[in-house]
Amino acid sequence: MSRTAAILLAAGSSQRMQGAVEDKILAPLGGRPLFHHSASAFLASGVADFFLIVYRDQKQLMELSAYAPTPAQFVRGGRTRQESVANALAALPPDTGHVFIHDCARPFVRAEQLVALHKIVLKEKAVVLAHRVTDTIKLHRDTGRLGNLDRDRLWAMETPQVFAAELIVKAYEKAARAKKKLTDDASAVELLAHPVAMLENPHPNPKLTTPADLPWFEFLLGQTAES
Repeated sequence: MSRTAAILLAAGSSQRMQGAVEDKILAPLGGRPLFHHSASAFLASGVADFFLIVYRDQKQLMELSAYAPTPAQFVRGGRTRQESVANALAALPPDTGHVFIHDCARPFVRAEQLVALHKIVLKEKAVVLAHRVTDTIKLHRDTGRLGNLDRDRLWAMETPQVFAAELIVKAYEKAARAKKKLTDDASAVELLAHPVAMLENPHPNPKLTTPADLPWFEFLLGQTAES
């Protein structure tokens, strides 16, 4: 019987935090590291049989160990997110059937969403958590003119993104051969011309990026606790 893995990405450089915190994955949120919130959601959902935690360095590894879900294997990250995911995929056991890939800088993913994603991936083989774009988005052409994009057809990608293990491994291998730079994991699957399902997220699931996000995240945590 195949198992489901959860790749928890924690190896980012945190450069855009401008020194406000040394490591945003370990930044305190509600008195606990950011990483804890993602790990807790996965544990509460019960969707993963094991975890691959992608870490940055030995110092971070020691701190993450205190909050790591079990059973877990730690995998050293690469220079880029793409390399980090590739390292984790290479470490998957052969009996892995499906894989969640989640950026732990997004601490507001909910257990019920993980359960819903798991049900969808069993049928579709590829599914992403996403939300509708509400801003007006313009395409800037080389001529300097602006072009309109149909907002009703635009979606902003989030994580987790979930795939059949065989599919995402092949997709990353193809991306490596083609020397494609990936902006997310679904981009790799698109190289195989495989359709990707979407689960609309009606709740905030932002990624911690700059120091200004920290007070906003504390506010969102309070709102989540009340809902």
